[in-house]
Amino acid sequence: MVTFGESDDLRNAEFRGVNLRGARFAESDLSGVVMRGVDIAGADIDAPWLFEDGSVLRVNGVDVAPFVDAELNRRFPGRAERRAADPNGLRAAWAALERTWAATLDRAAAAPAGTVDISVAGEWSFAQTLRHLVLATDMWLGQAIMELEQPFHPLGLRDGSFDEHSTEYAEVLEVRAGRVAMVRDFLAAVTPDLLDAVRKNPHNPEHPETVRSCLHVILEEEWEHHRFAVRDLDAIEAVPA
Repeated sequence: MVTFGESDDLRNAEFRGVNLRGARFAESDLSGVVMRGVDIAGADIDAPWLFEDGSVLRVNGVDVAPFVDAELNRRFPGRAERRAADPNGLRAAWAALERTWAATLDRAAAAPAGTVDISVAGEWSFAQTLRHLVLATDMWLGQAIMELEQPFHPLGLRDGSFDEHSTEYAEVLEVRAGRVAMVRDFLAAVTPDLLDAVRKNPHNPEHPETVRSCLHVILEEEWEHHRFAVRDLDAIEAVPA
């Protein structure tokens, strides 16, 4: 199989009469790609940033992004509140998210031993997904909002990392539960004035954020990675025993 990486610049390339059947694009920038007269039967697109900044995805001239967003809201009750603007709305949004994750954690606990460590198609395992959410909480709550000097737990998993060292799932659950409680406790006391307070973007300190926008990032991360986790649990369960 031919593999193209970051050193291969394919910007503005033209593919004509090319057979890309079964090709896989991971962590790639396909923004602005134009496809004409293509057969995409069975194609599977996962675009977490599809709903940001007025992005559109046109299929046969129809912007399908709003339909996808509405369907995800239907499948995952509470997701629609991820952009809540006031303290009560944010508290309700987080409570809905906690209920959703609790049910999924129960599902994972009832699965065959080792399920939480299975990687589907090279993606993070269930346990690794939880570890990444620990990192996301530390970054956007601990570092950005609370401005802690050292907010990061060593168990947190960064984007692009596939740390395979042995970590007990019980420890992952314990640390994850602590981070969930941190968000819950912060939201319990948050005020409208604090939501408007300016903070630094942890990826780009020169770019200002508000406490509200940082919380929105946390909620977005939670819902997207929950979707990934459920998708992969479905795939694992679909494999014949």
